[in-house]
Amino acid sequence: MLNAVIVVDDEASIRTAVEQWLSLSGFEVQLFSRADDCLAQLPRDFPGVILSDVRMPGLSGLELLAEVQRRDADLPVILLTGHGDVPMAVEAMRDGAYDFLEKPFSPEALLSSLRRALDKRGLVLENRRLHQQADHRAKLESSLLGVSRGLQNLRRQVLDLATLPVNVLIRGETGSGKELVARCLHDFGPRAKKPFVALNCAAIPEQLFEAELFGHESGAFTGAQGKRIGKLEFANGGTLFLDEIESMPLAQQVKLLRVLQEQKLERLGSNQSIKVDLRIIAATKPDLLDEARAGRFREDLAYRLNVAQLRLPPLRERREDIPLLFEHFAQNAAERLGRSFAPLSGPQLGHLLSHDWPGNVRELANVAERRVLGLGEPEPEGIEAGQSLAAQQEAFEAHCLKAALTRHKGDIKAVLAELQLPRRTLNEKMQRHGLARERFLKDE
Repeated sequence: MLNAVIVVDDEASIRTAVEQWLSLSGFEVQLFSRADDCLAQLPRDFPGVILSDVRMPGLSGLELLAEVQRRDADLPVILLTGHGDVPMAVEAMRDGAYDFLEKPFSPEALLSSLRRALDKRGLVLENRRLHQQADHRAKLESSLLGVSRGLQNLRRQVLDLATLPVNVLIRGETGSGKELVARCLHDFGPRAKKPFVALNCAAIPEQLFEAELFGHESGAFTGAQGKRIGKLEFANGGTLFLDEIESMPLAQQVKLLRVLQEQKLERLGSNQSIKVDLRIIAATKPDLLDEARAGRFREDLAYRLNVAQLRLPPLRERREDIPLLFEHFAQNAAERLGRSFAPLSGPQLGHLLSHDWPGNVRELANVAERRVLGLGEPEPEGIEAGQSLAAQQEAFEAHCLKAALTRHKGDIKAVLAELQLPRRTLNEKMQRHGLARERFLKDE
C-alpha cells in the first residue's frame, strides 16, 4: 500500500501540524513551502499524493495542479482552501483536482481523503506496471528470438533481473549473444536512458588497460596528451558491460574491486576521487570460480560480479529456434543488401538442424547472409547428426507453418487450404510454435 505524501504550504504551522498527523498515521511525508520547489523534485510516477494550499507566494496551488496534470494527469492533488476559495476549489476539481479540504480541517477528514487518493494512485501505478511489463515482454521477444523453452526461460530471467540493482554475470559460448543479452538487461531497466558502455577485456593490451578503464589526466604518462574519461566514469549512471572478463589483468581486477566496493575511482595522474554509480554486467566463457582456483582470477571479485548469473544456451541445445533465427537473419540481410531470398527447402532445413553450430548464433547469421548473397546453400561445413527425429520434425513443422503464413500474409483460410489442416489443429500448432497471425498480416 502506498503511503507517500507531499505537503506544499507556505505556512510553517500548517506544514508542522500536517506532518505530525500524517507521520503518526504511518505516512512518509515530504514538506515544501513553495510549489516550484516541489515541482523541481517531483519524480516521475511519484508513488503517492500531493496535498497543496491554494494561495501561496510564487506559483499558486492551481498553477501547481495545472503543471502536475500536464506531467501526470493521474497523480492525485488535494487542495487546501480558505472559506472564500471553495467555489474556486470546486472548479479546480472539474479541472482534475482529486479533492479539496476547507481550512480548518480535522485530521480524520484529511486521512480519509488521503487514503482514498492513495488507493486510486496504487491502482493506476499497478496498471502502468502491468502495461510496461507487457510492452517490455513484446520488445524482448523481438530482440531475443526463439520459441524454445531455454529462450523462454532466458527472457523471463532478463525481465526479472533488468529492474534489480545487482551485478550480473553472463555465461555463454562464443557467438551465443552475450552482449545482446547485456544490452537487454540495460534497456529494460531503470538505467535505460543512461549510457551503455561495452568493453572487451581480451582486446586491450595489458599496458593500456588501466587508462582505458579509469581514464587519465594530461601528462599522467608518456603520450598522455590531454584529459581522457575512462570507461568506468563514462558509464556513470548507466551500465558497463565487460566482455571476456576472465581476460582482465590481475592488477586491474584489484582496482575494479575497489571501485565496486567504494563507488568511486581516481583517474591516472590524479588524487581526486570521483563518485560513480554504475551497474556491472560481465560475460565469460569459463567458470570464474574455476579460474580463481587456478590463480587466474580474484575470488573476491568473482563473487562481487556473480550476484546473479544468466546462462545462455548454445544453439545446438535449442535447435527448434534455428528456422526462425535463419529467416530473421536472411530477411535482415536481404533488406540491407537489396536482395531477395526463397524459403528453405526441406533438405536445406534438415542440414541446418543437423549441424552442431560451434559458432552459435553468429555462425548462423553468417550462413544466412551467404545464402542471400548467393554464395552457397545453407549447408555449413561439419554437418553431423545429433538431433532426435522428433525435434527435427518439430522444427520442420514450425518452419512450414511460418512459410505458409508468410506466403498468404496471415490469411488463415488460405493456410488451412494449403496445409489441409482443421482450424483447431492449426491454432494449436501456431500457439505451440509461438506464431501469432498478426506478425504476417499484409500491412505489416
